[in-house]
Amino acid sequence: MTVSQIRNVGLPLMKLVRWEGVPILRQLQLEEQLLRTSSENWCIINDGTKNPTIVMGISGISKLGKPAELLKLDRVLNDRIPVIRRFSGGGTVIVDHGTVFVSFICNKDAVSGLQPYPQPIMSWSSQLYALVFREFGDFNLRENDYVFGDRKFGGNAQSITKNRWIHHTSFLWDYEVSNMAYLKHPARAPEYRMARDHLEFICRMKEYMPRSVFIDRTIEAVETHFSLRPVRLEAMETDLNPRFAHSTKLLTKQELEAAGFESHLKTSSLSHSL
Repeated sequence: MTVSQIRNVGLPLMKLVRWEGVPILRQLQLEEQLLRTSSENWCIINDGTKNPTIVMGISGISKLGKPAELLKLDRVLNDRIPVIRRFSGGGTVIVDHGTVFVSFICNKDAVSGLQPYPQPIMSWSSQLYALVFREFGDFNLRENDYVFGDRKFGGNAQSITKNRWIHHTSFLWDYEVSNMAYLKHPARAPEYRMARDHLEFICRMKEYMPRSVFIDRTIEAVETHFSLRPVRLEAMETDLNPRFAHSTKLLTKQELEAAGFESHLKTSSLSHSL
């Protein structure tokens, strides 16, 4: 028995899936299915997604006009940027090859003493990542974001069911400045943002640590809580029902145009009433 195996005796099992460049839509749909149909614990690490894609939380699209409040829809439609509604909450992000995704899907009793509610899960995750970023920057959890100092590099989202939860994070290892032009300044923003625009509010992880080091240290940190078992994507998919009905979906051009039209009508109505 190896030292690692001895250390992991008695820890709950977690399946580890490592991907590179899996499309974010496919990742989110698989995660949704694992949350709702699996009884196992999962850690999914996806090192980048090929094409720039906007991902919105489910609360961000519950009303037709909501995307127009968060996105510059004319530019999004003109440049044909895909927009996804994911099954979990959280804010709106644009992701691409410079984004590293880490997700934990767990049974409610997987972490001893952890209450399956948003803030305890967020706090637990920040303690785990404190091990990852030790000696690599002034890491903190600010409201619901991971930051170095007062600049965000990690956005979090969660979904909690009766017996399970998911906590997933998009890490900005790098980003394209031009992609930030698709996002509006949200009406509701963290207090620590202090009205800063996107480029003053976020930072690049690559300025603090190498990409491969981040992934390796994340796995090492997870091993302090779980006994990890690597699983290949193909083997994972064979156990999933191909007919599962996902709520995570790609928004159509017609849906985005309708959201923009409704927003325009509201603005026109408001201006006429003044």
